[in-house]
Amino acid sequence: MSRMTIGEPWMWGAFVTFVIAMLALDLFVFGGRKAHRVSVREALSWVLVWTGLALAFAALLWWYLNGAFGVEVAQRKTLEFLTGYLIEQSLSIDNMFVFVMIFSYFAVPAELQRRVLLYGVVGAIVMRAAMIFAGVWLVSQFTWVLYVFGVFLIITGIKMLIFAQRQRDLDKNPLLRWLRGHLRITADFHAERFFVMQNGLRWATPMFLVLVLIEASDLVFAVDSIPAIFAVTTDPFIVFTSNIFAIMGLRALYFLLADMAYRFHLLKYGLAIVLAFIGGKMLVTPWFHMPVQWSLPLVGGIILTSVLLSLILTRDKTPTME
Repeated sequence: MSRMTIGEPWMWGAFVTFVIAMLALDLFVFGGRKAHRVSVREALSWVLVWTGLALAFAALLWWYLNGAFGVEVAQRKTLEFLTGYLIEQSLSIDNMFVFVMIFSYFAVPAELQRRVLLYGVVGAIVMRAAMIFAGVWLVSQFTWVLYVFGVFLIITGIKMLIFAQRQRDLDKNPLLRWLRGHLRITADFHAERFFVMQNGLRWATPMFLVLVLIEASDLVFAVDSIPAIFAVTTDPFIVFTSNIFAIMGLRALYFLLADMAYRFHLLKYGLAIVLAFIGGKMLVTPWFHMPVQWSLPLVGGIILTSVLLSLILTRDKTPTME
């Protein structure tokens, strides 16, 4: 199979329709338009739903490809999807720590967090789609870009290892300082509204600042995560679908783990090792091609080890305000 992607037009259409339908259900059916505190039970249910949907998609992908192209292509592409999904899901957890920091900094009430994260997901999908197709085009035109990605990921992994325990200071964030210097901002939240009218003038609310910072954080993380998946596959359909499944499940994962984020302090080290490993894998490709069936257990093992060690080392600790 020599063509660049297994994604037929009807497959793209069906997947995009599925994503839009799920977002619409969330917004109009499952209470996305109403402010409410997301319980652990609700969050766990959605984590299981999105994990189940990703696995069901992988099964359907294998079934279709097996009939259309044979078992070899079906196995390879399905493993590429699962590996890409695992990498993107793991890296997106690091974004969860940033969400916790942003919501804590602005003291966003728990019942107001759900909807702003939904808008964040929509913005992330648009940005990821643009970056994915730009990346696919670059790789198709200039194959040496993959080596640039590899070097970038190694450097990013090393920086993440060095600064894993460094605390971010939002007061010094240049984007936030610019927004505060150029916008009229209310002192208090006005429910979930981003703008309000006061004395005939339009004012931004703190919720708008939260939304902008969440979108900016996803843009930063996309710069790391999208090059990472190109070490697994350059098939735009696989890259896009694995990214979107990870993004769609991130919000539920945040509500499930936010209160215990302090217990995953070693995860950043695991993610740093994963990035460095993937970058190295991209650089040695001309001399050694690591099969995707090796990458999946290795990445999974690194992430699982960092999570288990984090939980073991923090089992007797309580959260501290930072």
